[in-house]
Amino acid sequence: MSCLFCRIIEGSIPSKAVYQDDQCYALADINPQAPVHVLIVPREHISSIAHAGSENSALVGHLHWVAAEIARSKGLTRGYRTVINTGEDGGQTVDHIHVHLLGGRPMTWPPG
Repeated sequence: MSCLFCRIIEGSIPSKAVYQDDQCYALADINPQAPVHVLIVPREHISSIAHAGSENSALVGHLHWVAAEIARSKGLTRGYRTVINTGEDGGQTVDHIHVHLLGGRPMTWPPG
């Protein structure tokens, strides 16, 4: 298995889980862009949101619900940002859909 996130989920690459259930695994980003920077990754390999079909709509919703649960658990009461990068021009660096949860500081727009 060559996908970085698939290897993390299966346990062949060590990580510290922030949250996990039967649908997804969440871990701290190794290059955080905010005091809280968590990646929420589905256990099912889907290359990007562009490759998600209608059969994945509940899963995509679940990833966002998990992001909100983690934000609550981290005390991000002043707000946070969720991001899904898609494709090369969108800044996606791992070809496995994942939601970034960023918080703990004011966010600016555009993000840069």
